[in-house]
Amino acid sequence: MPRTALVTDSTASLPPEVAAEHGITVVPLQVVIGARCYDEGVDGGANAGTVAEALRTWVPVSTSRPTPAAMLEAYERAAAEGATEILSVHLSGELSGTVESSQLAAKESPVPVTTVDSRQLGMATGFGVLAAADVLAAGGSAAEAAAVAEKRTSGTTSLFYVDTLEYLRRGGRIGAAAALLGSALSVKPLLKLEDGRIATIEKVRTTGRALGRLEELAVSAAGDQKVDLAVAHLANPERAELLAGNLRTRLASNLDGRDVVVGEVGAVIGAHVGPGMVAVVVSPRCAD
Repeated sequence: MPRTALVTDSTASLPPEVAAEHGITVVPLQVVIGARCYDEGVDGGANAGTVAEALRTWVPVSTSRPTPAAMLEAYERAAAEGATEILSVHLSGELSGTVESSQLAAKESPVPVTTVDSRQLGMATGFGVLAAADVLAAGGSAAEAAAVAEKRTSGTTSLFYVDTLEYLRRGGRIGAAAALLGSALSVKPLLKLEDGRIATIEKVRTTGRALGRLEELAVSAAGDQKVDLAVAHLANPERAELLAGNLRTRLASNLDGRDVVVGEVGAVIGAHVGPGMVAVVVSPRCAD
């Protein structure tokens, strides 16, 4: 029987204990703060709090994908540990070159590699990775697990609110004109991942109204489906917990005994969204 190794990247927001439980290898992206480069999620590296403070004080912050060499190292290690095939699931190729690094490394890998572009980010990718892990644990092939990951992520809704579009503008994830307009009008943008890209849903005038709309949009996305839910934030834990609490109550039947995953985003995502961001991910379980 083939043995499939499962690989993802640090932006999938999987806690280390969850990745370890499912045997998932996590390849870090890098965040550069000032003149120092850190691997995301590595002990002693930069965290979301470090990034938030750097952004507030205008210290230069940037991010970079894993190199093809770093990806290849992960694949070679998996092969050395007995893997006969590898499934590698990553954040949207529209937002990062991580998928390309995987594809380049796959050409040199000692065992076949299937690369999946989740077209998502954060726990929206993470839920797809975990769905793939369930397939592999049940004896499924890399191709079968890849199909489930793609189906799961394509059915997932990713919504988020930012205090300002300035940080997304700095990282080139949104146009300068849109960022300037938002600042001039003092609006609070609601955004979503649409076909792998960041798109605007609507603009509201206050933070409270923005979070209320996030809640309504999440409830609408869940409908009557069984779902997994995640709420993420950067330096905004009180509002994230409030939103998560409201969703626990309103979507109790959809959650079907599971809890809402709540946590702070990693340094790489944080570098682009800025302090104050709150996001919600609605991932229907029926999609897998």
